[in-house]
Amino acid sequence: MTGYQINHYLQGVLDGDRRMLAKTITLLESTRLQDVEQAGRVLSALLPHSGGAFRVGITGPPGAGKSTFIEAIGMHLVRQDRRVAVLAVDPSSSRSGGSLLGDKTRMNELATHPGAFIRPSPAGKTLGGVARKTRESILVLEAAGFDTIIVETVGVGQSETMVAGMVDFFTLLALPNAGDDLQGIKRGIMEMADAIVVNKADGFLLESAKQAARMLGNALMLQTPVSPNWEIPVLLVSALKNTGLQEYQNTLDLFRDRMEASGELEEKRRRQARDWMWELIDDGLKRRFTAHRDVRDRLSTLEREVTDGKVTPMAAADRLLAAFGPEGPS
Repeated sequence: MTGYQINHYLQGVLDGDRRMLAKTITLLESTRLQDVEQAGRVLSALLPHSGGAFRVGITGPPGAGKSTFIEAIGMHLVRQDRRVAVLAVDPSSSRSGGSLLGDKTRMNELATHPGAFIRPSPAGKTLGGVARKTRESILVLEAAGFDTIIVETVGVGQSETMVAGMVDFFTLLALPNAGDDLQGIKRGIMEMADAIVVNKADGFLLESAKQAARMLGNALMLQTPVSPNWEIPVLLVSALKNTGLQEYQNTLDLFRDRMEASGELEEKRRRQARDWMWELIDDGLKRRFTAHRDVRDRLSTLEREVTDGKVTPMAAADRLLAAFGPEGPS
């Protein structure tokens, strides 16, 4: 890619050209070696223009109404002249195409608003690959002038940890019946949350939502606060009735103000950038390891011998590492 082409991508993104923005993200998502190299140069050129947005992660169990909530809060923000982008982390996207493809059609109002941008989750063979593309897309969207980036976890399990590791504020969406058994919410997810939102708090579910909020609040009292400057709130929201959205926005703004004032937000982003570098190193080393000719020749045989109990996993790993290459200087 020539310097002219890089400047073409750079200027298009900085000008907020939606076609060039989509084209740039598509380049980032490509796995072709030539595209990967070009994408790296474009991303490096955009990096000085990124970092200005507030990054919000949203997770929740199936049926919690994530899509409805995202559209509601997204529309609430764009009506105040904020620019909102929505991305997803979906480990199943390589098989299903990612549920945000369907969510985009359901978020009709937000998807067509000039102040918003919705991007389906990139397909990938591994969750780490999807997460990497999402992180890169965040930087591009920030350079394009979006001030609020919403990252949704579409999948389950490790995707919550991935998203929490790339956002400033992590939201756990809960159901009105959460008080019955905390709906199976894993303790680890609650510990990652900066706010818990009980959605669908309207109509005949309102009292159940209030009870769920009390139960969740009691559960939070048993946790050690992650930050001395923040107490995790439990909020009642009805995305359907558009109630509680201003309180949620106030929570986002208050959190950002406090974390910026204390220096915690900057430190969190520095730590995330460092962790991202090591994740990329781990991913790159694994790819090079499995692609190595001598490793590839021995891998299937040693895997079979390990599963048959003929060789210990430690011995097999040592042999494969030795085939990969001698250890460097200590």
